[in-house]
Amino acid sequence: MVEEAMPWRVWTVPNALSLLRLLGIPLYLWLLLSHHDVWAFWVLVISSFTDWADGKIARTYNLTSRVGQLLDPLADRLYIIATIVGLALRSIIPWWLVVVLLAREVFVFSFGPALRAHRLPIPAVHFSGKAATLCLVVGFPLVLLGATDLPIATLANWIGWAFVWWGTALYWFAGFLYAVQIRRMIAAVS
Repeated sequence: MVEEAMPWRVWTVPNALSLLRLLGIPLYLWLLLSHHDVWAFWVLVISSFTDWADGKIARTYNLTSRVGQLLDPLADRLYIIATIVGLALRSIIPWWLVVVLLAREVFVFSFGPALRAHRLPIPAVHFSGKAATLCLVVGFPLVLLGATDLPIATLANWIGWAFVWWGTALYWFAGFLYAVQIRRMIAAVS
């Protein structure tokens, strides 16, 4: 009932954590492009933790809000974009992987006009989308750690790439699930 009364509440702990993640993006990019890989790794780890924490806190304490529903995925997407572009600029990941991941974003974003035209809400996040994001937010920091000269670099690189491949596949799978869900939503109102 509180959620309906205050759907646009802004000042909540989960929203503050999402905002903190957004503010960490320039720091992460500076660290990565300045070859401070271990520090960049820790910024990604902290970002991943705050991503988990904001959702957990929002659900546990009924602090969900429309602002949070917009801010959290925005922070996720911008971190993923900053991460893959930064890693590609450093030649840690190939550019074609950046294109594959960004193409999925464009694919999902392309449904926006249809949703607006039919006055439909953004579909709920699927488990596969959450799993994809989890794989990517675990995989890319490990791939970054794999680019260091630390003793665990080789193991981190192998494990990181396994998460990245699974995450990429799940990312596209979730995108197709969103497409099906949106098609059904439009059919229901047409």
